[in-house]
Amino acid sequence: MSLLHKGLRHRLTLFLAVLGPGFITASVDQDAPGIFTYSQAGAQFGYALLWTMIPISVSLIVVQEMAARMGAVTGKGLSDLIREEFGFRITFFLMIALVVTNFGNVVAEFAGVASSLELFGASRYVVVPAAAFIVWVIAVRGTYDSIEKIFLTASAFYVSYVIAGLLAQPDWKAAAFATVTRPSATGIRSYSYVYMVVALVGTTIAPWMQFYLQASVVEKGVTVRQYWASRWDVVLGCLFAVVIAWFIIVACAATLYTNGIHNITSATDAAQALRPLAGDYAYLLFAAGLFNASLFAASILPISTAYAVCEGLGFESGLDKKFHEAPVFYWLYTLLIVAGAGVLLIPDLPLVYISVLSQVANGVVLPFVLIFMLMLTNDRELMGAYTNSRRFNVIAWATVIVMILLTIVMMVRRG
Repeated sequence: MSLLHKGLRHRLTLFLAVLGPGFITASVDQDAPGIFTYSQAGAQFGYALLWTMIPISVSLIVVQEMAARMGAVTGKGLSDLIREEFGFRITFFLMIALVVTNFGNVVAEFAGVASSLELFGASRYVVVPAAAFIVWVIAVRGTYDSIEKIFLTASAFYVSYVIAGLLAQPDWKAAAFATVTRPSATGIRSYSYVYMVVALVGTTIAPWMQFYLQASVVEKGVTVRQYWASRWDVVLGCLFAVVIAWFIIVACAATLYTNGIHNITSATDAAQALRPLAGDYAYLLFAAGLFNASLFAASILPISTAYAVCEGLGFESGLDKKFHEAPVFYWLYTLLIVAGAGVLLIPDLPLVYISVLSQVANGVVLPFVLIFMLMLTNDRELMGAYTNSRRFNVIAWATVIVMILLTIVMMVRRG
């Protein structure tokens, strides 16, 4: 075997060894509220918001890479570093904001589980408790490696949205043109347009993702020596996630928007509306994808929250630890699942409002998390030779500024 082949084989082996955190984190973000947000964007605005996918993908890659790099270089989670560098008080209030935001996301995930199976006649009063028990057992009884394999397998099911997009037979030329065309000034003046842009950013670059990714990199044992392979894991995961988002928007723009259906009340409505417009296969794929995404995210989001809070407040955490070794971690995880699933049993709850609002809240909180990340990744004492490049700083700070401005514009337009 030549030296070239040996080198390529070694690199592939190393990449497969660190594959997981980046791909899983980006994939799981295509969850129930995310699917609804992308579906609503396509139904309400057609192809007009596809332009957001390019800047969002660039920002997503930069932000996720920063989190993975910090984990590999420092061997510590993000909330752990924030507590060490900025103090307990700031960390405490940040954790409260994260828990409140993530709880809305957890509720939305179980709503997605219920909605996807209600399409087939299953009662939410049976489905939701069963799903809550399944995700609880996966984390409490499994190890990090076994859980990661389950999550990577679940990630593959997102391809169903690509197929659904193809079955919708969109206007590919119009979709491609809209993707590379700058936004219209008219749209920015509209509250609903800006609201949806903030939701799209918030659902694709959610604050919880950075905490989960960095904690996963640390628990997987990725070090600076494997950093380049971990970086590819992040980049490929981000590109995969944005492609899935693009196809969901395109599928709903080609069917719902084109046929005058501009408002949907849930991702389930999108699946049902696709049935007469794109056929049974698109309907089934959309529904199956929704169930997979919801159950997948209902596992990850409570884990991410438990990681962040326990690291930030100094408690033991980790999926490789037993319940008695990290009681606060597992009890918080359990509480989030029980409470999130329990809310779904309340009749007449405005689930759609909660789902989209949780994604807008993600977008509003995101700049504050990014500011902490930027200060940490530019600290030479902490990061050594692995501080941010000028290009990364420009992109990350631009994301912060744009999100703050969009939030202000949204509030002004609302008023």
